[in-house]
Amino acid sequence: MTGTDDQAQRPTAVPLRWLARPETAALLLTAAAAWAVTLVLAHGMAGTMGLTVAAFVGVWTLMMAAMMLPSVTPTVSLYSRSVVTNRRARLTGLVTGYLLVWAAAGIPAFGLAWLTNWLAMNHATAAHVLAVCIFAICGLYQLTILKDRCLAHCRSPVGMFMRYGSFRGPTRDLRVGIHHGAYCLGCCWALMVILITVGAMNVAAMVALAILILVEKTWARGPLTARLVGIAAIGLAVVTIWRPELAPGLHVAQPMTNMGS
Repeated sequence: MTGTDDQAQRPTAVPLRWLARPETAALLLTAAAAWAVTLVLAHGMAGTMGLTVAAFVGVWTLMMAAMMLPSVTPTVSLYSRSVVTNRRARLTGLVTGYLLVWAAAGIPAFGLAWLTNWLAMNHATAAHVLAVCIFAICGLYQLTILKDRCLAHCRSPVGMFMRYGSFRGPTRDLRVGIHHGAYCLGCCWALMVILITVGAMNVAAMVALAILILVEKTWARGPLTARLVGIAAIGLAVVTIWRPELAPGLHVAQPMTNMGS
């Protein structure tokens, strides 16, 4: 096993040590608040929820803050050790840049959510095929080298911190957040697409995926977990051929203007 593989297999830090840091506590509190608001908004919502692109991206970003901030706390905690002045402003810039990447991802997510909702209401067979394809694509991506590389960066970004040290100017921390967020998006986008299949505001699926992402990024056997999830997703794609109800976001037609009940 190479040094890179060894590095990818190690967790970035000890979770209890992260909890002792104020920046970690602030991120976890922010994530908790995002979860609370998401739970309120999730009731009765489906598809694009009758929202405009801008409104959907806002809700999507809130969801991503809830799901992703816990898994990024080790990186923020590690980066904070290099910040000696204006800590709050600089770390806020880092997290803002990170969330901007996920906010941008909300635009294609809106398009996919709209398409799946339209197919569910108008072309059940095409919706069924799309559900199988989404599960299969997710599973196959989990087994790719690109997934491995992005996950290795998210698990141990120390090497990239050397590059970040060359960033200058008032936007340096924002750029660090965007750069790291791009790797995180590369690592997790396929898992997030599953949300469209099972329901964009499916809270149970959101919680399960958030836990899975945290395990992938922080547990010693995270890379192995990612591969097992890939195999499971491929298996789910096969089973969905005969059991379309496993993809409720595409199996049941849902109103696009339902904003709650």
